[in-house]
Formats: sequence, structure tokens, C-alpha cells
Amino acid sequence: MRIARFSIDGNVAFGAVEGDRQDELVLDIIKGIPFAEFELSGTKVPLSKVRLLPPVLPSKVVAFGRNYADHAAEMGSRAAKDPFAFFKPSTSVIGSGDVIQYPAFTEELHHEAELAVVIGRMCREVPRERVKDVILGYTCANDVTARDVQRREQQWARAKGFDSSCPLGPWIETDVDPADLTVQCTVNGQQRQLGSTAQMVNPVADLIVNISAAMTLLPGDVILTGTPAGVGPLQDGDEVAVTIEGIGTLTNKVVKRG
Repeated sequence: MRIARFSIDGNVAFGAVEGDRQDELVLDIIKGIPFAEFELSGTKVPLSKVRLLPPVLPSKVVAFGRNYADHAAEMGSRAAKDPFAFFKPSTSVIGSGDVIQYPAFTEELHHEAELAVVIGRMCREVPRERVKDVILGYTCANDVTARDVQRREQQWARAKGFDSSCPLGPWIETDVDPADLTVQCTVNGQQRQLGSTAQMVNPVADLIVNISAAMTLLPGDVILTGTPAGVGPLQDGDEVAVTIEGIGTLTNKVVKRG
């Protein structure tokens, strides 16, 4: 099931996305929230008539770095043998169609296409055999990074945590196997990144086990799983799209802040 969060006539709701062709997609409005038992209302609205919102509002976004060897190499580093985590704040999250604001404090903004995991229930110290039980589904993410700031500062709070640095969407796919999905990024229609989740050094289950050993994960929390090689610059006016096989496409325009 594809679950979208959207706004229509000033109201916010979740809906199940139905259909195959982009111009024919409709939303069957959900009674309740997707983090508990819910029913479909049978009330349907065309996707074209609503504004897509970030599929969740996480209490935290936990991102894992250097989880693809080829990306680590292009950054002059080595892949992280053990999972290496950092945070992006909830205020960094935007949805598909929202604007990535190019901050004034950087001159080197980069895209990073990633598979994102959406947590479906409160959990802690999750054993490997129970990982699937705590996952609601998956979505596309762009770990937008101020690369020059990242190089200068030991902590990545500003480089990766600024407002609009975590686009998520367009929706959550609950029925997909994350083991071998194609991850692609284009800028103005030109391919920049092309990889597969099969190239992850630490797969999704390892990441969930690792971070849940340290902290409680809440429904709606998001785990970013790393990016394949090919990261590169974004300029004012660019349109960047992250497409993940079996999920969909997350699209955002870049606009210089101020």
C-alpha cells in the first residue's frame, strides 16, 4: 500500500494512493492514522487536487553515513564498517514539491539520494528477527548537504540540519523489499546518481538494530540509509528528483534563500 499525507481545503489527512498512471492517481482517505489499525473511508479525491505533504512528521531523523563504499571513496574516506549515525532535526523535513532553500552560509550545496525507512511503532532494542515488525514502510529521501560547511565543521548540525535539508516523499510504500532497489538522482533531467540498496555496507536490519540499541524509536521516526556515489552540486533554480524502484519519485526545486 502507498500511504500519502496531504492537505486539501485546509485539512490534513492520510490516504491510500490508488492507480498506476500519474495523471490518474486518486487518494482513498484513511479513517485514523497509519500507525494504528485503520480503515479506508471510500471517499476518494484525485491526487492532482491535493497538496502532498511530507509523508510523516518525525520526532527525529537518524541518518547513517558512509554506508556505500563507492560514495565513501568519492569523499576521500572509507565505508563505515560499523554503522555511523548523525541526526537531522524535524525542522529539516519538507515534502515532494516543496522548495529546497539554498542557505546563505554555503556555496556548495549537494544532493544525496537515499532510501528512507519509516518506523511504525514505538520500539527499543529491536532484535534482528523483529525488525520487519517495527517498520511501517519506505520512502525516498534527499540528504541535502552544505558540503563546504561539512568539511569545515566537525559536527554536521549546520551542514546537514538546516531548514529544508531533508526532503521526504512522495509517499510511504508499505509493501517493498529494501534489499535490492535501484536508487537514482537526476538534476534538471540529467542523471547524477545510480546505485542499488544491495550495495549498502550495513543493510536496513543492521541499522535498525544498531540505533534502537541506543534510543527509543517512535512511530513516524525516519532512518536514512546512506547514499550511493555520484553526489554533486545543486544550483539556484535546479530541479532535483530522487527515484527509488518500487516506491516513486521525490521532486524539489532549489531556490536561493533570501
